[in-house]
Amino acid sequence: MGSQRQSDSNRQRPTLAILTYADEKRPFRGNQENFIDLIRMGEERGVLVYVMTTADFKLSQENAVGYRYHTETQSWIRELLPMPHVIYNRIPYRKFELLPEVQQVIQACLRHGKVRFFNPSFFNKWTLFEWLNKSKRTQPFIPTTQRLSSREDLDKLLQSYPFLYLKPIRGKAGKGIMRISRMDGQAAKANQYELSIQDRTRSQISRFSSVSQLWSRVSHLVGSKDYIIQQGIALSHYKQRPFDLRLLAQKNHKGVWSIAGVGARLAGKNSITTHVPRGGSIDDPGKLLSHSFGPAGSKQIMQRAKQAALTIAKQIESSSGYKLGEMSMDLGVDSDGHIWFFEANSKPMKFDEPPIRQKSLENLIRYSIFLSKKNTRFGSKR
Repeated sequence: MGSQRQSDSNRQRPTLAILTYADEKRPFRGNQENFIDLIRMGEERGVLVYVMTTADFKLSQENAVGYRYHTETQSWIRELLPMPHVIYNRIPYRKFELLPEVQQVIQACLRHGKVRFFNPSFFNKWTLFEWLNKSKRTQPFIPTTQRLSSREDLDKLLQSYPFLYLKPIRGKAGKGIMRISRMDGQAAKANQYELSIQDRTRSQISRFSSVSQLWSRVSHLVGSKDYIIQQGIALSHYKQRPFDLRLLAQKNHKGVWSIAGVGARLAGKNSITTHVPRGGSIDDPGKLLSHSFGPAGSKQIMQRAKQAALTIAKQIESSSGYKLGEMSMDLGVDSDGHIWFFEANSKPMKFDEPPIRQKSLENLIRYSIFLSKKNTRFGSKR
């Protein structure tokens, strides 16, 4: 009788399923600590949260198969659970998300009349810049960006800007990023161009006397991968190290975009990016901005960065044609205080700053409650 009452209680409360991919060595892929934190936050707010794999995906009128975390045994138990009101996509890699059987699951979620599904896919870097260039409100934040397709593209942009970044369209955590600098002065006599390749926490540097030589090396490194080529931005520095801002934009309890928090990432001494896996470090954005712009300037830039992130999030959601619930965003601030957009991620990694972490979990649960109460269809293409 007790288990029956518990089952009935579960059916009466909002239910959120975290969708991920099955694994051979453990029940499923993904950041399990992240999932456990969300489950616990759900318990505090009266929301049943469990993990569902694409392999187990089957939505009937009443039940779904999922994994619940049992704190006493510190283990995941596969159970028959109430059908979710909301599904949160946390399939961890593009290669899994693009599998035909996984795409079938995603499309079934999008078509389902009663289940609300948000963040259906990873972003494509090139597509993001296309979307953001469509709007006069977001255009000012976008560095000159185009697809890398020929030596002529590279040569033309090198004549316009002192340095450029090459980024894989489907890259993650700074992997595969390269920087090309045009060398001036005495150093340019023998070698006109410098290529820096990010290798873990350090950069490998090569120099070339012509664009032809440079292109030969770049095209070899790029291979068959799709890349963008982008205007380099002279970022604000702290102790000779450039930094950028990492913002988390999420829908709140009213289904409205909000900023859960702003962090900062300081580039490593020998790194061409600020990504932590590539040698960057976490720091306080107020401290870094105050160093460059003073306390008053720092506050003003923080406000402008938050507003920019909200404007960008709305434009990305509108252009994607899907309902989104969250995204992390990298914004740069140049020496003049201008804000630049570099990247957005529809599957944000866990923020290490405790206040941002706490707010992110609260927002996800509150947004799920909001979606569970909506009668209109969410997740479907507009």
